Amino acid sequence: MESFVDQPWVKYLDFDRAERVDKSFVDEEYQQWESDLIYRVPLGDEEIYVYVLMEFQSTVDRLMALRVLNYVVSLYMDLSRGQYLEKLPPIFPIVLYNGDARWTAVTDLADLIDMQPSLGEYGLHFRYWKLAENEFSHETLLQIGNIVSTLFLAETRLEQERLLAEMVALFDREEDKNAVSLLVNWFRHMAIHKRVAVKDYKQLEEAYRSSEEVQTMLVTMIEQDRQAFFEKGLEEGIEKGLEEGIEEGRRKILLAMVDRGYSVELIADMVGLAAQEVEDIVAHRFDGPDDPAANGETLS
Repeated sequence: MESFVDQPWVKYLDFDRAERVDKSFVDEEYQQWESDLIYRVPLGDEEIYVYVLMEFQSTVDRLMALRVLNYVVSLYMDLSRGQYLEKLPPIFPIVLYNGDARWTAVTDLADLIDMQPSLGEYGLHFRYWKLAENEFSHETLLQIGNIVSTLFLAETRLEQERLLAEMVALFDREEDKNAVSLLVNWFRHMAIHKRVAVKDYKQLEEAYRSSEEVQTMLVTMIEQDRQAFFEKGLEEGIEKGLEEGIEEGRRKILLAMVDRGYSVELIADMVGLAAQEVEDIVAHRFDGPDDPAANGETLS
């Protein structure tokens, strides 16, 4: 919120005394694609609730404003249940989106409602704060240079070597070393496993002592990542028992590395090909085996 919510009252929030509210109001049908976090945060002598809806699906729901309003109303109903509230507390709704597609859903409920006939002052108004990671350039995120912006960089597929350097630099300048260590460990597990398994959560408690240790760990992770790619490719080649099987394995390694954000130059060095050969394979990745273009042939 300090980095991305440009509202004057944010600077008065006491995040040190923020408390997590152990509730969730996400509909069952959406639980595969989204999650919510709720915090109660002191603001002077009062307090506000911050409702964060994290949207993981690649497509954008045009009725998002209606869904968020439903969650906020559900929170209000829960807060008022069994107790008398003279006034309801303010709730600030945020939608955090990390998909690749451009966010196109309106942020104001009024834009979803037909304005004819006009209800005037009785028309419904509700707005959420949209935070779409892909709307920030890499340069902007690098300039912000904190834990959250570095997390956004990791999710927007910044070149891996550049991201590594940014994480090491972040460790040097960030006072909360434990928070940076959690981010580094998250990145490590996401890079290797593409998810964080339940059995791995204990490892998130580790705190690295120096930027050199962070750098060593990340370099080791990249090397292990590369070795895993090669072992998988060779395994597939051995199973086929043919040289073309190994070549197909190497092709899969190459394409997987492209999808993971490795640079063409780094991939070429790892798989022993020229940069142009790597670019040619990527260009024809969806060509079928009998497609003349896949074999470098031309049609006359």
